[in-house]
Amino acid sequence: MRWTWLPHVWGLLTPAVTLAGLLIGGWWMASTLVLLLIIYPVVDQVLGTSITTHPLQEGRAHNIIVHLHALGVLVVVTALLWRVSIDGFTAMTAMGLLSAGISNGASGIVSAHELGHRRPRSASWWLARTTLFSVLYAHFTTEHNHTHHRHWARDVDPTSSPWGRSIYAHFVRTVPLQLKGAWASRRKDTARVLCLEATFVIVLSVLAWPLSLAFVAQAGVAVYLLEFVNYLQHHGLRRGDDERPNATHAWESRHRLSRWTLMELPLHPSHHMKSSTRYERLGVHDEAPQLPFGYYAMFWLAHVPPVFGRLLRKQVNAAGAA
Repeated sequence: MRWTWLPHVWGLLTPAVTLAGLLIGGWWMASTLVLLLIIYPVVDQVLGTSITTHPLQEGRAHNIIVHLHALGVLVVVTALLWRVSIDGFTAMTAMGLLSAGISNGASGIVSAHELGHRRPRSASWWLARTTLFSVLYAHFTTEHNHTHHRHWARDVDPTSSPWGRSIYAHFVRTVPLQLKGAWASRRKDTARVLCLEATFVIVLSVLAWPLSLAFVAQAGVAVYLLEFVNYLQHHGLRRGDDERPNATHAWESRHRLSRWTLMELPLHPSHHMKSSTRYERLGVHDEAPQLPFGYYAMFWLAHVPPVFGRLLRKQVNAAGAA
């Protein structure tokens, strides 16, 4: 168990490749797009699945990894703004902001989700909020911890999508409803972070409009990636208002690359069974419905709603969860 943290280092390749592309410039700024959207879906399938977990392991190295992911967001955003300040807003820098947004969604928001469940007001918790601020979604911790974890897989949860709702409709609907939920849960805190985010964007606009455009655009990409994950994790799975939650109300994926690079995010049922459990200690649940592919391939399938819906219904029927 001493080296169980090593596969999770693979996930740090995402911000590293993004940073390298932004520093080198040119077509290299599209490297993250190629890596995560083309190479990883294939590699994820080739590596297959694993049910191996380590619920009792010591997590010092894992803790360092998740903090490096969160800090990587700040570095990537800084590098993006530096690149745009030099090159201006061009087709190449557009590739750079797309790469930055994907990296900050796949690496940064995932780590912010993990750290956002740590002790409130701790250094890790504040790092999560800072990371989310970097993608203009600092209210996520409030909404996620106080609304989603109370109502997940219910109709009232804006992040849990029912059968038949496309990812496009989900995104348009869930973003304002999550903001509304955060406002209802912690009005002062939500108002404060919204003001800070707006002020930062205004300052960037005063300095140079390409900076603010790049910053807002990468944030939009990162948030879209987050909402794809929300869309995927509970799609079609429903429980009644008085029904106790269980592992059948969240999708699980055991694909190795998705697990390693996304800090065990695909073991989502285990996370909901006890949200304070750190990612390296999450387990598998045989009763949970299984995604047919890893998260990287599911990203593409989610954008073809008829195919996506048929595949997931087939999996639910096979698991006997519906």
